[in-house]
Amino acid sequence: MSSIKDRAPAWMKDIANVTTRGWAMATAADRPLPDYLIIGCKRGGTTSMFNYLVRHPGVMHMYPEIRGTKSTDYFFKGSGRSERWYRSHFPSERHRRSLQRNLGYRPLSGEASPYYVWDPRIAGKVRDVAPEVKSILLLREPVRRAWSHYQERVQNKVEPLSFADALDAEDARLEGEVERMLADPSYYSPAHDFYSYRSRGDYAPQIRNWLEHFPREQLLIVYAEDLYRNTESTFSEVCDFLEIPRIAMPTKKSFNSTWRTSDLPPETETNRLAAVYEPLRAEVEELVGKSAPW
Repeated sequence: MSSIKDRAPAWMKDIANVTTRGWAMATAADRPLPDYLIIGCKRGGTTSMFNYLVRHPGVMHMYPEIRGTKSTDYFFKGSGRSERWYRSHFPSERHRRSLQRNLGYRPLSGEASPYYVWDPRIAGKVRDVAPEVKSILLLREPVRRAWSHYQERVQNKVEPLSFADALDAEDARLEGEVERMLADPSYYSPAHDFYSYRSRGDYAPQIRNWLEHFPREQLLIVYAEDLYRNTESTFSEVCDFLEIPRIAMPTKKSFNSTWRTSDLPPETETNRLAAVYEPLRAEVEELVGKSAPW
């Protein structure tokens, strides 16, 4: 299916997209809100977790499946759009019921965006739209996470600075951005998204913010290292949380990681970041309820 999509000319894709989106909007009232969200962290395995889940027979792709969509970005880039527009990206109730007859249990749908946990406004927005949703948060060793985030920005040609200079510039780049975001619910800050290399590794405030809006039983926190070292058992934990049957892993491949050049930054920056994160570790472990594997 994806190969057909890849071979199709641009004009055909445009027509198909308009037609599909029009149908999805027309039937949005029959499209339930997501059952789960994967909310982060950036460069922490969000894409891999999403791809593992949609290979489970009881987890449906976003609509339409052929597009391979992972996220709508609705809660930070789509704030001006309607809930109807948001619903249009998920499978219909009719499709769910049909699949449920074959499975013997209700299938799920969801989306994934690593920005959801990082934007301080989003937990409240999600609660207002989908208060019953379950959220999955992956946490990665923060020095490696920061370096991976930086490498991605360089790869995407939006980061002209060296890693050391980017860390030096981070406070100035982010100055006032959260205040602008809180003052304007529709404001999207590329700087807050792109250049938050060090800041995003301070996990405790992000977790606490989410828990101000959702009960702890609706949030599963997984260490990314556990996902990759103990993929089968960690995926089973996720299945239990979502209340779907455990299955043998359909794949253990890592997604969205082929461009990496190395896992750790130069020694000077590694030591610099480690000194920042080490005092923060105990609070993260207390919130997670489990020792960090880093």
